[in-house]
Amino acid sequence: MRKVAILSTNDLEDFFVYDHLFYEPLEEMGWEAIEVSWRAKDINWSDFEVVVIRSTWDYQSDADAFLAVLEEIVASGAKLENSLELVQWNIRKDYLKSLEIKGVGIVPTIWCDTFDFELIKSAFKPLNCHEIVIKPLVSANADYTYRLSLESVIEEQQGLTDIFSSRPYMIQPFLKSVINEGEYSLFYFNGEYSHCIVKVPKQNDFRVQEEHGGQLRSVEADEPLLKAAQQVLAALPEIPLYARIDLVKYEDAYVTMEVELIEPSLYFNMDVDSAQRFATSFVSKYGRGN
Repeated sequence: MRKVAILSTNDLEDFFVYDHLFYEPLEEMGWEAIEVSWRAKDINWSDFEVVVIRSTWDYQSDADAFLAVLEEIVASGAKLENSLELVQWNIRKDYLKSLEIKGVGIVPTIWCDTFDFELIKSAFKPLNCHEIVIKPLVSANADYTYRLSLESVIEEQQGLTDIFSSRPYMIQPFLKSVINEGEYSLFYFNGEYSHCIVKVPKQNDFRVQEEHGGQLRSVEADEPLLKAAQQVLAALPEIPLYARIDLVKYEDAYVTMEVELIEPSLYFNMDVDSAQRFATSFVSKYGRGN
């Protein structure tokens, strides 16, 4: 059996993880999937032909150390998926700038490298909104993400100062479509469309992740959704083994909220054939095992 490491982390007790669903299809094609925490010490990465980044859902707390581990993996001779270059491009959310330059529609954004409370207070007018969302450029699972009115910005001044004085961040309008319609996630394996889900936050929340009570359902992607996602895919630096493209409705068009290329949940539980599709895509790139 050929060996592939599935990169995870030490503690996933509070998360929903579905990667195990593609292990059996991989095994049937001659690949043994072995879970390894990115925080584990003294791992001989050359024991694996491929390392696939999956549930490394605490990397944002120590992004430099995470990238250093990925560099070790590449130096060992193991193939990294997605590639180190793609991870480096995707790890800061200002990758959205490069997509916008290529004509991809994104949520209107104010980019901030240094903390400026007056800028935050004044962001409502240029973004044409009554509520804003503030989040770090390096984040996952909605960590340090705030939905704020002007009144709550003023009330949260000290907390915002504590959080964002030490990290670059972005300001976007809060889109009511996230609540009314939801956030769409389209999944691509080796550039081929797999499946689509829509995520809606629980009542009185705006975060769509399962860990925050978001409700998920499978949907058929319509032509405008597929067209918007395909435009994103075509604008990426390279075709990834896996991609999750998150789209929302803004002014009657689908725009890009995020492109998840590092460790997105691929929600194999939401589509009965998706785990097999992923395994087949992996094998089409690396070949069958013994």
